[in-house]
Amino acid sequence: METVIPTRVEQEYLLTAIEASLHVRDARSCFLWTQGPLQAVLPHRILVCLQFGADDQLDHVECLHSNVLGRDAMQLLAHPCHGLAVRMARHCRNEATLPVSLEAGAQPAALAMFEPELRAQGLDNVLLHGTEKLAGGATFFALFGMPQRPHARHAYFLELLLPQLHLAMLRIGQGSGAGPSRGEGVRPVSRREMEILHWVREGKSNDEVGQILGISGLTVKNHLQRIYKTLGVRNRTQAVARGTALRLLDAAHPHA
Repeated sequence: METVIPTRVEQEYLLTAIEASLHVRDARSCFLWTQGPLQAVLPHRILVCLQFGADDQLDHVECLHSNVLGRDAMQLLAHPCHGLAVRMARHCRNEATLPVSLEAGAQPAALAMFEPELRAQGLDNVLLHGTEKLAGGATFFALFGMPQRPHARHAYFLELLLPQLHLAMLRIGQGSGAGPSRGEGVRPVSRREMEILHWVREGKSNDEVGQILGISGLTVKNHLQRIYKTLGVRNRTQAVARGTALRLLDAAHPHA
């Protein structure tokens, strides 16, 4: 791997991501970490996290994404048996080719088999890394839909953050119980919830938002309660601030 010297700004982002990872204790806090501090270092659309047991069997799957991701797309990427991330993980781990970057139109020959599926989903730029096969189990991470072609800097940053990702995945796995892999991930903020958050940011009341969207003020209130729970906040101001930090409002297309 070529020598990478992080800039001062990159060093600050890396330190922030590392410090913030210390507070990751469950799926919700992991979601907020990956969609906030981690995005500043390694921007991506979808992160699939895999946890393998000591017997190398897949124990747990998390699919983390800030925008709405349909069930079919989620299953294609993170299904515990035939998901794309699972198949790529097993291939890379068997070939000992980690970390590895898959660039749009320039896939390594050994990974060319996955290119049609990636292209079909618009997820050409992918970065993969994982731990070696450890006595207590291993983890693997696939970052899909990076806005830029991944290069040596991205691979280096992911390698630096691998211990934090590994520990976060172990905590999530412990918190979910020793059951089958679920692969369903944290509930994303829905398109309607992003629209509501947009109008809240514009200073609209629940009734005003309801009139704009053609729903009742009570329905708006119920949506807001779900938004608070998803984002880990307590009020409208905090929800707008968190949504802005996670760039959720950038993806909203509210009705005029």
